[in-house]
Amino acid sequence: MVHHILIIAFPTHGHINPALQFAKRLIDLGAHVTFSTTLQMHRCITLTVPGLNYAPISDADFKANHESDFLLFLTELKLHGSEFISNIVLSNAKEGGHPFTCIVYTLIISWVAEVARGLHLPSALLWVQAATVFDIFYYQSHGYSDYIYDKTKDKEFSSSSSIELPGLPLLLAPNDLPSYLVASTSSTNFSAVFIPLFEEHFRVLDNETNPIVLVNTFEALEQEALRAVDKINVISVGPLIPADTSYGGDISKSSDDYIEWLDSKPESSVVYVSFGSFLMLSKIQLEEIARGLLDSGHPFLWVIIREKGKKGEEEKEKEEELSCIEELKKSGKIVEWCSQVEVLSHPSFGCFLTHCGWNSTLECLVSGVPVVAFPQQVDQKTNAKLIEDLWKIGVRVDHVVNDELIVKGEEIKKGLDIVMGNGEKGEELRRNAKKWKGLAKEAVKEGGSSDKNLTSFLDDIVG
Repeated sequence: MVHHILIIAFPTHGHINPALQFAKRLIDLGAHVTFSTTLQMHRCITLTVPGLNYAPISDADFKANHESDFLLFLTELKLHGSEFISNIVLSNAKEGGHPFTCIVYTLIISWVAEVARGLHLPSALLWVQAATVFDIFYYQSHGYSDYIYDKTKDKEFSSSSSIELPGLPLLLAPNDLPSYLVASTSSTNFSAVFIPLFEEHFRVLDNETNPIVLVNTFEALEQEALRAVDKINVISVGPLIPADTSYGGDISKSSDDYIEWLDSKPESSVVYVSFGSFLMLSKIQLEEIARGLLDSGHPFLWVIIREKGKKGEEEKEKEEELSCIEELKKSGKIVEWCSQVEVLSHPSFGCFLTHCGWNSTLECLVSGVPVVAFPQQVDQKTNAKLIEDLWKIGVRVDHVVNDELIVKGEEIKKGLDIVMGNGEKGEELRRNAKKWKGLAKEAVKEGGSSDKNLTSFLDDIVG
């Protein structure tokens, strides 16, 4: 039987990139794959996957996007997306070609599973975060919400609290939890939106007879976390990042002159700095990062995404320009975007100063690049905990913040000095980074744990 998988990705970079890599892996195993996201995001995709069929969801009738009115956007996506899925599944079945055998969907759009059930098709959730984060949200939705709230409600004492969850290898402090779950932080405004979305995912999974969660991780990386929840079939299929730079990994156009600059730098001498495609840091925090980079003395490649406002672009750029911009231009290179997979594989890089988004974390692991971890929100605090204390490939700089929750330049410099330095700690981080690089590549090669899991998913679950 030839499988035909329909993949529905929530329209944001952090979901689309791993979902595209997942599609490529399925195609390599002989499956037919159709990939869907909104038309607006589809137009941004530059990654070419031979054999992949695209069927974008028209968003012409949407009154909102996820930046202007997130809740309205979710409502419209569910309304139009449900109709789209029903139509494409039924039309494929009637045309006598390759009817769909399974629907895979990413986070936030749990309604896809219910549409699949109505069409008598199996479905699977593609979890684009760590298995540890999956476990935390599972327990929050299954009897631990009051426990977590009590441990995190008092900001003054929360740093000394220890949170223990079944099956997880580490004790967690509130600063290690996904930001939505920490009662004492300013993230509670987002909690009202996102906690119900995650709870809905688990309600849907609880109602499935054979709930399947495909996690963008690999067996050696999160062995205990992958087995912490026994009521759901949690399967590692990652790391879902390009096996080589020819496939690319970004859906935004990159700058084109940074490789020549990198080629001119000594091996392991450059710091790569990026905080992802979504996060906009405050001007104060950017100034502190700049000071930390300059004081460290290392050349750097820094990705700074400019926010396009209503003001003229030239006026906006002048407003945002850092006070030490001339010094920065002499010491490093600032770009608006680059191919991160390509960059991290370049031999000139010695470390990655990162927000610890999950895709970036996996790219560090696969590239063997140690980390200065500067997490901000969502799942990034948990990823940073794993980076520092479980995998031991980096150090965090967010343990010390001022009253405005700003990490000062001297803390950033300290982290860079440790990771880039020749001391015992720096050597240990580099050894561990090299170890995880080998294990990550082992997982996805033919016969590796993730390769075998994906083959079994097609043979046993979909079949």
